[in-house]
Amino acid sequence: MKFDSPLFDKIRVKPDKNRRQKREAPSCEWAGCKKPGLHRAPKGRGHENQYWRYCIDHVREYNNNYNYFAGLSDDAVTAFQKDALTGNRPTWKMGMNASRRAGGGDAATGGFTFTDPLNIAEGVEGFARVEPKVPEGRVVHSAGRKAFNDLGLETHATPVEIKARFKELVKRHHPDAHGGDRTYEERLKVVIHAYNYLKSAGFC
Repeated sequence: MKFDSPLFDKIRVKPDKNRRQKREAPSCEWAGCKKPGLHRAPKGRGHENQYWRYCIDHVREYNNNYNYFAGLSDDAVTAFQKDALTGNRPTWKMGMNASRRAGGGDAATGGFTFTDPLNIAEGVEGFARVEPKVPEGRVVHSAGRKAFNDLGLETHATPVEIKARFKELVKRHHPDAHGGDRTYEERLKVVIHAYNYLKSAGFC
């Protein structure tokens, strides 16, 4: 472009980032400081989402002395930390909320019936474990009898007994239980096949 161009006087240079910040940023809110307040600092407990505007030197000084729990007793700090584990949201013991929705019933199960074959709720205060009922007169075909026999169980075994026996046999015949010896691997396959059949047939 020529210097005598009629468009030359219309060219404007965009100020760099630092120049814009210095002109547009609010002043530091530290008493007696006139530097740009380019950095935010939280105002503290009870003023969440509110911030002071400080320069770099004063925001560092503020952060070094900042204590969110200032003025709280040790018990209050402990209670806050405990609530923070659940995101400061209320919690209930297992089944309590369901009991209220059901309009009463057993406080442990909320008025509902649960089975607990893995003993997950064992030891929970007030939880009444309900054993699964074995269907009376269930039909067991030859393949089912073979599966029960492979697991070393009677045909009237309950689902809990079937699962417990399966876990026991898997641990006993797994190669890791014999130092990597794969002699028992075929027996393990028979056990797994028998359990999968009983599971698919609805026995457990």
